[in-house]
Amino acid sequence: MKNSALNVLVCPSCKTELKLSVDDAAGIEIMTGGLQCLSCNTSYPIVRGVPRFVAADSYATSFGRQWNWFRTVQIDSMNGSRESERALRAATGWPDTAYAGALLLDAGAGAGRFAECAARKGAEVFAVDLSIAVDAAFANIGQLPNVHIVQADIFAMPFRPATFDLAYSIGVLHHTPDTRTAFDCVADTVKPGGSFAVYLYDRYAVAHHFSDLWRRITTRLPLQMMAILSTLAIPLYFIYRIPLIGKILRIVAPISMDGHWRWRWLDTFDWYTPKFQWKYLYPEIFEWFHEDGFRDVRIFDGPIRMSATKANS
Repeated sequence: MKNSALNVLVCPSCKTELKLSVDDAAGIEIMTGGLQCLSCNTSYPIVRGVPRFVAADSYATSFGRQWNWFRTVQIDSMNGSRESERALRAATGWPDTAYAGALLLDAGAGAGRFAECAARKGAEVFAVDLSIAVDAAFANIGQLPNVHIVQADIFAMPFRPATFDLAYSIGVLHHTPDTRTAFDCVADTVKPGGSFAVYLYDRYAVAHHFSDLWRRITTRLPLQMMAILSTLAIPLYFIYRIPLIGKILRIVAPISMDGHWRWRWLDTFDWYTPKFQWKYLYPEIFEWFHEDGFRDVRIFDGPIRMSATKANS
Protein backbone atom coordinates (compact mmCIF):
# COMPACT_ATOMS: atom_id res chain seq x y z
CA MET A 1 0.00 0.00 0.00
CA LYS A 2 1.18 3.50 -0.81
CA ASN A 3 0.76 6.35 1.65
CA SER A 4 -1.02 8.36 -1.07
CA ALA A 5 -3.92 5.87 -0.99
CA LEU A 6 -5.04 7.57 2.24
CA ASN A 7 -6.26 10.47 0.09
CA VAL A 8 -9.00 8.15 -1.21
CA LEU A 9 -9.49 5.27 1.23
CA VAL A 10 -12.03 5.57 4.04
CA CYS A 11 -13.63 3.19 6.50
CA PRO A 12 -16.08 1.02 4.53
CA SER A 13 -18.52 1.08 7.44
CA CYS A 14 -18.80 4.77 8.32
CA LYS A 15 -16.87 6.47 5.47
CA THR A 16 -14.52 8.21 7.91
CA GLU A 17 -10.81 8.89 7.41
CA LEU A 18 -8.29 6.23 8.35
CA LYS A 19 -5.12 6.48 10.44
CA LEU A 20 -2.09 4.60 9.12
CA SER A 21 0.44 2.64 11.17
CA VAL A 22 3.51 1.13 9.50
CA ASP A 23 5.39 -1.95 10.66
CA ASP A 24 7.41 -2.68 7.52
CA ALA A 25 7.95 -0.85 4.24
CA ALA A 26 9.82 -1.43 0.98
CA GLY A 27 10.42 1.87 -0.76
CA ILE A 28 7.07 3.61 -1.19
CA GLU A 29 5.17 0.39 -0.46
CA ILE A 30 3.89 -0.25 3.05
CA MET A 31 4.12 -4.03 3.28
CA THR A 32 2.83 -4.59 6.82
CA GLY A 33 0.85 -2.34 9.09
CA GLY A 34 -2.69 -1.28 9.76
CA LEU A 35 -5.46 1.22 9.16
CA GLN A 36 -7.70 2.41 11.98
CA CYS A 37 -10.97 4.29 11.56
CA LEU A 38 -10.92 7.64 13.37
CA SER A 39 -14.64 7.38 14.11
CA CYS A 40 -15.77 3.80 14.76
CA ASN A 41 -12.25 2.62 15.74
CA THR A 42 -12.40 -0.45 13.47
CA SER A 43 -8.96 -1.73 12.45
CA TYR A 44 -7.95 -3.14 9.08
CA PRO A 45 -4.60 -4.89 8.54
CA ILE A 46 -2.13 -4.30 5.73
CA VAL A 47 -0.74 -7.70 4.76
CA ARG A 48 1.81 -8.37 1.99
CA GLY A 49 1.40 -4.82 0.73
CA VAL A 50 -2.40 -4.88 0.50
CA PRO A 51 -4.93 -3.24 2.85
CA ARG A 52 -7.48 -5.90 3.80
CA PHE A 53 -11.02 -4.69 4.46
CA VAL A 54 -12.44 -8.24 4.54
CA ALA A 55 -11.53 -11.23 6.68
CA ALA A 56 -12.26 -13.87 4.04
CA ASP A 57 -12.98 -14.14 0.31
CA SER A 58 -16.46 -15.62 0.87
CA TYR A 59 -18.15 -16.64 -2.42
CA ALA A 60 -15.08 -15.63 -4.47
CA THR A 61 -12.76 -18.44 -3.33
CA SER A 62 -12.53 -19.92 -6.83
CA PHE A 63 -11.28 -16.62 -8.21
CA GLY A 64 -8.65 -16.30 -5.52
CA ARG A 65 -7.25 -19.69 -6.47
CA GLN A 66 -7.69 -19.04 -10.19
CA TRP A 67 -5.74 -15.81 -10.35
CA ASN A 68 -2.90 -17.10 -8.21
CA TRP A 69 -2.64 -20.27 -10.31
CA PHE A 70 -2.89 -18.36 -13.60
CA ARG A 71 -1.28 -15.15 -12.35
CA THR A 72 0.55 -14.01 -15.50
CA VAL A 73 -1.54 -15.54 -18.29
CA GLN A 74 -3.59 -12.44 -19.15
CA ILE A 75 -1.10 -9.69 -18.26
CA ASP A 76 -0.15 -7.95 -21.49
CA SER A 77 3.32 -6.95 -20.31
CA MET A 78 4.07 -10.56 -19.43
CA ASN A 79 2.54 -12.43 -22.38
CA GLY A 80 3.67 -10.07 -25.13
CA SER A 81 0.15 -9.45 -26.44
CA ARG A 82 -2.37 -6.60 -26.40
CA GLU A 83 -5.36 -8.81 -25.65
CA SER A 84 -6.24 -7.13 -22.36
CA GLU A 85 -5.89 -3.67 -23.86
CA ARG A 86 -8.22 -4.63 -26.72
CA ALA A 87 -10.72 -6.16 -24.29
CA LEU A 88 -10.66 -3.01 -22.15
CA ARG A 89 -11.38 -0.81 -25.16
CA ALA A 90 -14.16 -3.17 -26.31
CA ALA A 91 -15.88 -3.02 -22.92
CA THR A 92 -15.54 0.71 -22.25
CA GLY A 93 -15.20 2.48 -25.58
CA TRP A 94 -12.94 4.99 -23.82
CA PRO A 95 -10.08 6.54 -25.83
CA ASP A 96 -6.60 6.59 -24.34
CA THR A 97 -6.96 10.30 -23.59
CA ALA A 98 -9.78 9.56 -21.12
CA TYR A 99 -7.36 7.86 -18.72
CA ALA A 100 -4.70 10.54 -18.39
CA GLY A 101 -4.90 12.01 -14.88
CA ALA A 102 -8.18 10.22 -14.09
CA LEU A 103 -8.92 8.59 -10.76
CA LEU A 104 -10.17 5.14 -11.74
CA LEU A 105 -11.86 2.23 -9.98
CA ASP A 106 -11.33 -1.33 -11.22
CA ALA A 107 -14.12 -3.24 -9.45
CA GLY A 108 -13.09 -6.88 -9.46
CA ALA A 109 -9.49 -6.61 -10.59
CA GLY A 110 -8.46 -10.28 -10.51
CA ALA A 111 -4.76 -10.50 -11.31
CA GLY A 112 -4.72 -6.91 -12.58
CA ARG A 113 -4.93 -7.35 -16.35
CA PHE A 114 -7.08 -4.28 -17.00
CA ALA A 115 -5.66 -2.22 -14.14
CA GLU A 116 -2.24 -2.54 -15.76
CA CYS A 117 -3.59 -1.19 -19.05
CA ALA A 118 -5.40 1.71 -17.37
CA ALA A 119 -2.33 2.63 -15.30
CA ARG A 120 -0.07 2.64 -18.34
CA LYS A 121 -2.50 5.03 -20.01
CA GLY A 122 -2.04 7.49 -17.16
CA ALA A 123 -4.87 6.79 -14.70
CA GLU A 124 -4.41 6.50 -10.95
CA VAL A 125 -5.98 3.10 -10.40
CA PHE A 126 -7.64 1.63 -7.32
CA ALA A 127 -7.91 -2.09 -8.10
CA VAL A 128 -10.36 -3.83 -5.76
CA ASP A 129 -11.03 -7.53 -5.38
CA LEU A 130 -12.80 -9.59 -2.72
CA SER A 131 -10.51 -12.59 -3.06
CA ILE A 132 -6.84 -13.36 -2.50
CA ALA A 133 -6.43 -12.55 -6.19
CA VAL A 134 -5.11 -9.27 -4.74
CA ASP A 135 -1.88 -11.11 -3.94
CA ALA A 136 -1.47 -12.00 -7.61
CA ALA A 137 -2.36 -8.43 -8.61
CA PHE A 138 0.16 -6.98 -6.18
CA ALA A 139 2.87 -9.28 -7.52
CA ASN A 140 1.99 -8.28 -11.08
CA ILE A 141 1.38 -4.54 -10.88
CA GLY A 142 1.50 -3.44 -7.24
CA GLN A 143 4.85 -1.72 -7.75
CA LEU A 144 3.52 0.64 -10.41
CA PRO A 145 3.51 4.12 -8.86
CA ASN A 146 -0.09 4.86 -9.87
CA VAL A 147 -1.68 1.55 -8.81
CA HIS A 148 -3.29 0.77 -5.44
CA ILE A 149 -4.39 -2.81 -4.71
CA VAL A 150 -7.21 -3.21 -2.18
CA GLN A 151 -8.96 -6.31 -0.84
CA ALA A 152 -12.56 -5.31 -0.17
CA ASP A 153 -16.18 -6.33 -0.66
CA ILE A 154 -17.84 -4.70 -3.67
CA PHE A 155 -20.93 -4.23 -1.48
CA ALA A 156 -18.92 -2.27 1.11
CA MET A 157 -16.02 -0.59 -0.64
CA PRO A 158 -13.71 1.77 1.27
CA PHE A 159 -14.56 4.84 -0.81
CA ARG A 160 -16.91 7.76 -0.46
CA PRO A 161 -19.69 8.30 -3.00
CA ALA A 162 -18.77 10.24 -6.15
CA THR A 163 -15.02 9.59 -5.80
CA PHE A 164 -13.95 8.34 -9.23
CA ASP A 165 -13.73 9.90 -12.68
CA LEU A 166 -13.89 6.45 -14.28
CA ALA A 167 -15.06 3.06 -13.06
CA TYR A 168 -15.42 -0.28 -14.76
CA SER A 169 -16.31 -3.82 -13.79
CA ILE A 170 -15.42 -6.29 -16.50
CA GLY A 171 -16.69 -9.85 -16.12
CA VAL A 172 -17.28 -9.53 -12.37
CA LEU A 173 -20.71 -8.26 -11.30
CA HIS A 174 -22.52 -11.35 -12.58
CA HIS A 175 -20.41 -13.44 -10.19
CA THR A 176 -21.77 -11.69 -7.08
CA PRO A 177 -24.84 -12.79 -5.08
CA ASP A 178 -26.82 -9.74 -6.27
CA THR A 179 -25.68 -8.25 -9.56
CA ARG A 180 -28.01 -5.26 -9.48
CA THR A 181 -26.94 -4.18 -6.00
CA ALA A 182 -23.29 -4.65 -6.94
CA PHE A 183 -23.90 -2.50 -10.04
CA ASP A 184 -25.44 0.22 -7.85
CA CYS A 185 -22.50 0.12 -5.43
CA VAL A 186 -19.96 0.70 -8.19
CA ALA A 187 -22.16 3.31 -9.90
CA ASP A 188 -22.38 5.21 -6.61
CA THR A 189 -18.61 5.77 -6.57
CA VAL A 190 -18.63 7.63 -9.91
CA LYS A 191 -18.51 11.44 -9.95
CA PRO A 192 -21.13 13.45 -11.83
CA GLY A 193 -19.77 13.71 -15.36
CA GLY A 194 -17.73 10.55 -14.84
CA SER A 195 -18.05 7.32 -16.81
CA PHE A 196 -18.94 3.77 -15.82
CA ALA A 197 -18.54 0.66 -17.99
CA VAL A 198 -19.55 -2.98 -17.51
CA TYR A 199 -19.16 -6.34 -19.17
CA LEU A 200 -21.80 -8.91 -18.21
CA TYR A 201 -22.80 -12.35 -19.43
CA ASP A 202 -25.87 -12.52 -21.63
CA ARG A 203 -28.59 -15.13 -21.93
CA TYR A 204 -29.30 -14.80 -25.64
CA ALA A 205 -27.71 -18.05 -26.80
CA VAL A 206 -28.80 -21.64 -26.22
CA ALA A 207 -25.45 -22.95 -24.99
CA HIS A 208 -25.68 -21.34 -21.55
CA HIS A 209 -28.61 -23.63 -20.63
CA PHE A 210 -26.35 -26.66 -21.02
CA SER A 211 -23.40 -25.09 -19.23
CA ASP A 212 -25.73 -24.13 -16.38
CA LEU A 213 -26.68 -27.79 -16.05
CA TRP A 214 -23.01 -28.83 -15.97
CA ARG A 215 -22.32 -26.12 -13.37
CA ARG A 216 -24.69 -27.85 -10.94
CA ILE A 217 -21.99 -30.50 -10.74
CA THR A 218 -18.78 -28.57 -11.36
CA THR A 219 -19.39 -25.92 -8.70
CA ARG A 220 -19.57 -28.70 -6.11
CA LEU A 221 -16.27 -30.31 -7.06
CA PRO A 222 -12.97 -29.43 -5.35
CA LEU A 223 -11.15 -26.61 -7.12
CA GLN A 224 -8.03 -28.72 -7.53
CA MET A 225 -10.10 -31.35 -9.35
CA MET A 226 -11.65 -28.69 -11.59
CA ALA A 227 -8.22 -27.33 -12.40
CA ILE A 228 -7.31 -30.80 -13.68
CA LEU A 229 -10.61 -31.39 -15.48
CA SER A 230 -10.35 -28.01 -17.19
CA THR A 231 -7.17 -29.14 -18.90
CA LEU A 232 -9.39 -31.30 -21.11
CA ALA A 233 -10.26 -28.10 -22.97
CA ILE A 234 -6.69 -27.99 -24.28
CA PRO A 235 -6.92 -31.07 -26.59
CA LEU A 236 -10.72 -30.97 -27.02
CA TYR A 237 -10.35 -27.64 -28.82
CA PHE A 238 -9.24 -29.48 -31.95
CA ILE A 239 -12.29 -31.76 -31.89
CA TYR A 240 -14.58 -28.79 -31.23
CA ARG A 241 -13.27 -27.19 -34.44
CA ILE A 242 -14.64 -30.03 -36.58
CA PRO A 243 -17.60 -28.41 -38.42
CA LEU A 244 -20.66 -30.50 -37.48
CA ILE A 245 -19.47 -32.41 -34.41
CA GLY A 246 -17.79 -29.33 -33.00
CA LYS A 247 -20.90 -27.18 -33.36
CA ILE A 248 -22.95 -29.69 -31.36
CA LEU A 249 -20.27 -30.05 -28.70
CA ARG A 250 -19.94 -26.27 -28.30
CA ILE A 251 -23.65 -26.15 -27.47
CA VAL A 252 -23.94 -29.25 -25.29
CA ALA A 253 -20.65 -28.94 -23.36
CA PRO A 254 -19.12 -25.49 -23.96
CA ILE A 255 -15.41 -24.89 -23.46
CA SER A 256 -13.22 -21.92 -24.23
CA MET A 257 -12.27 -21.79 -27.89
CA ASP A 258 -9.33 -19.46 -27.40
CA GLY A 259 -6.45 -20.34 -29.67
CA HIS A 260 -3.86 -20.21 -26.89
CA TRP A 261 -3.86 -23.32 -24.70
CA ARG A 262 -3.20 -21.51 -21.40
CA TRP A 263 -6.04 -19.04 -21.99
CA ARG A 264 -8.28 -21.96 -23.00
CA TRP A 265 -7.53 -23.77 -19.77
CA LEU A 266 -8.01 -20.61 -17.67
CA ASP A 267 -11.27 -19.53 -19.35
CA THR A 268 -12.83 -22.99 -19.06
CA PHE A 269 -11.96 -23.13 -15.37
CA ASP A 270 -13.35 -19.60 -15.00
CA TRP A 271 -16.65 -20.62 -16.58
CA TYR A 272 -17.39 -23.73 -14.54
CA THR A 273 -16.17 -22.95 -11.02
CA PRO A 274 -17.68 -19.66 -9.69
CA LYS A 275 -20.48 -20.03 -7.15
CA PHE A 276 -22.62 -17.40 -8.90
CA GLN A 277 -22.98 -16.82 -12.62
CA TRP A 278 -26.01 -14.71 -13.61
CA LYS A 279 -26.92 -13.71 -17.16
CA TYR A 280 -28.79 -10.71 -18.53
CA LEU A 281 -30.31 -8.94 -21.53
CA TYR A 282 -29.25 -5.57 -22.92
CA PRO A 283 -32.52 -3.74 -22.03
CA GLU A 284 -32.12 -4.75 -18.37
CA ILE A 285 -28.67 -3.21 -18.06
CA PHE A 286 -29.70 -0.15 -20.06
CA GLU A 287 -32.45 0.43 -17.50
CA TRP A 288 -30.01 0.05 -14.61
CA PHE A 289 -27.83 2.82 -16.01
CA HIS A 290 -30.80 5.15 -16.39
CA GLU A 291 -32.17 4.40 -12.94
CA ASP A 292 -28.77 5.20 -11.41
CA GLY A 293 -28.63 8.59 -13.11
CA PHE A 294 -26.47 7.80 -16.13
CA ARG A 295 -27.02 9.15 -19.63
CA ASP A 296 -25.49 8.75 -23.08
CA VAL A 297 -25.46 4.98 -22.74
CA ARG A 298 -23.25 3.32 -25.35
CA ILE A 299 -23.82 -0.29 -26.40
CA PHE A 300 -21.00 -2.38 -27.81
CA ASP A 301 -20.76 -5.88 -29.29
CA GLY A 302 -21.80 -8.77 -27.05
CA PRO A 303 -21.95 -10.45 -24.71
CA ILE A 304 -23.10 -7.30 -22.85
CA ARG A 305 -20.68 -4.41 -23.00
CA MET A 306 -22.04 -0.98 -22.13
CA SER A 307 -20.79 2.34 -20.80
CA ALA A 308 -22.46 5.59 -19.79
CA THR A 309 -21.86 9.01 -18.26
CA LYS A 310 -23.28 10.07 -14.91
CA ALA A 311 -25.53 13.11 -15.18
CA ASN A 312 -24.38 16.30 -13.48
CA SER A 313 -27.66 16.75 -11.65
